Amino acid sequence: MRLQFPFIQLPLRFDAAALAAEVAAIDESEWRPHPQGFPGNSALPLVAVDGDPDNDGLIGPMRPTPLLERFSYLRQVLSTLGAVLGRTRLMRLSGHAEVTPHIDQAYYWAERMRVHVPIVTQPGVRFHCGDDEINMAAGECWIFDTWRLHRVLNQGDEVRIHLVADTVGGEGFWEHMTRSRPYRMNMPGWNAGLVAPLAEASRELQFESVNSPAVMSPWELHSHLTFLFGELTPQQAAAAEAQQFSMRFMRRWQALWSRYGEAADGRAAFRRLLDGYAAEMQRFRGRLTLRNDLDFHRVLSVMLLGSMLIDEATPVVTGEPRDAPTRVRSGRDAEFDRPVFIVSPPRSGSTLLFETLSQAAGVYTIGDESHGLIEGIGVLHPSARGFASNRLDAAAAGSDVVKELRARFRDALRDRDDLPPTAWPLRLLEKTPKNSLRIPFLAKAFPEAQFIYLHRDVRQVLASMIEAWNSGGFRTYPQLPEWSGPPWSLLLTPGWRELDGKPLHEIVAAQWRAVTQILLDDLAALPRERVHVARYDALTADPAAEIARLCTAVDFAWDRPLESALPLARYTVSAPDAEKWRHFEPEIETVLAELRETRTRADAFAAR
Repeated sequence: MRLQFPFIQLPLRFDAAALAAEVAAIDESEWRPHPQGFPGNSALPLVAVDGDPDNDGLIGPMRPTPLLERFSYLRQVLSTLGAVLGRTRLMRLSGHAEVTPHIDQAYYWAERMRVHVPIVTQPGVRFHCGDDEINMAAGECWIFDTWRLHRVLNQGDEVRIHLVADTVGGEGFWEHMTRSRPYRMNMPGWNAGLVAPLAEASRELQFESVNSPAVMSPWELHSHLTFLFGELTPQQAAAAEAQQFSMRFMRRWQALWSRYGEAADGRAAFRRLLDGYAAEMQRFRGRLTLRNDLDFHRVLSVMLLGSMLIDEATPVVTGEPRDAPTRVRSGRDAEFDRPVFIVSPPRSGSTLLFETLSQAAGVYTIGDESHGLIEGIGVLHPSARGFASNRLDAAAAGSDVVKELRARFRDALRDRDDLPPTAWPLRLLEKTPKNSLRIPFLAKAFPEAQFIYLHRDVRQVLASMIEAWNSGGFRTYPQLPEWSGPPWSLLLTPGWRELDGKPLHEIVAAQWRAVTQILLDDLAALPRERVHVARYDALTADPAAEIARLCTAVDFAWDRPLESALPLARYTVSAPDAEKWRHFEPEIETVLAELRETRTRADAFAAR
């Protein structure tokens, strides 16, 4: 559940020693490994579907397991919360283990808070949520924002045990919330009152019986879709299209609801509609990202599409989706270990960066740009798409295309000494500005792909693009159909036909804006750990420092000294000069105003 603050402390404090004494009586054989097999994570179910401790499901009446009856004070603690209890467990984390980073995406947690009462802990246990972290002291009572990325690290030698209860709240619970304290907020006089073990204390508990609709009402559907679209990061090109599909689907769902409600004879019609919507929304995979850096389509699938209709096709959800540790080899790409793609608008200095990084030990490249290698696959050439542009999305990465593409790379790779590979997997480095329009395609073809966005002052880039067009040495599609201007140079951007007849400075400005907007949208849709930023000004001012930083970021091994000035890149037209753009200053000044929004966004992305 999304909260206003990462951590909120309830005004309750429990006797941790008394709770620990109850927990100490648990036999080791009663602890259950995490249902998803995360190392060092185990649990003891206290409230589960139908009271079955072996049932980790999230759909069905939640009832106490036989284990709960053995813990008098623990039941008093749960009663004191004043909440309707959902799935509740004792959760144990071994010494030097972790709860890996994740965000609770399933429908079950969309409207539920997760209450933590530390029972056995130590100072080395750190709970991270968003940009904040705390050590929850034994006996305290906390909730946190499960919609933010969160993780737990146990850096001590001993186990950590928390009581963890999921709840939609309750009359007593909301009373506690009115007196709660956000972490780090100074509230004079605030304190958490001790709830001591009492022989006569109430231990009456309330359990949820309904936690998933047989058929989701149109009003709840509207609420969830409104929330998800409200969580989109701004200025994403595909957002309006996704909203249109969803609005049409929502209206059709409401019509079916008005006809059938939850009646069994309407389930088949609901299923057909839902499956059709799910198929339509596949086109948005990797194209939209939420404010918490999750992929919109993934969350839509996990949170909503699998929970709107309960029938034989409904997937069983038992745990929180988590990314596997990035350094685990099992299930990894057997050929291309975290390949690195440099992306940027043309003439941003990507050749200089590529030629420098290609000197890292153990890095393989095809030696040059991949224009022919990629567009040599017929269906990937712009002519096969009516010369729409160089844009390739994930849908273009069919199995046959990916197989052919990877084979072409394998055959062409050489290391810095011009030697072919002798072992796999290997580290690939690749660069061509056209790949800035192919990020979803590359991310699908190379599942471990990482991307370096090279940022350069837009004025310098525009000047260099004008120079490239005028030189005649960068003509990519000299016979471009329906184009009457100078022979087309550099990458082919969406909307190029609208530029016919425009002066050259307006053409290059439109190229820069289109590619920058697209690549920033695509990079924002990826997990942050797969995206890195390089700055041209830093690369030229202090090459050794910038290359060292980038090699650390992408895990390249660097073992060669660098001069204070890098050699000219192979595609240099004239000697670099930070003020060279002034040769075209009058023309560039006329387009800067219309580029302001994209320029500001690029600058902000580069400053992350």
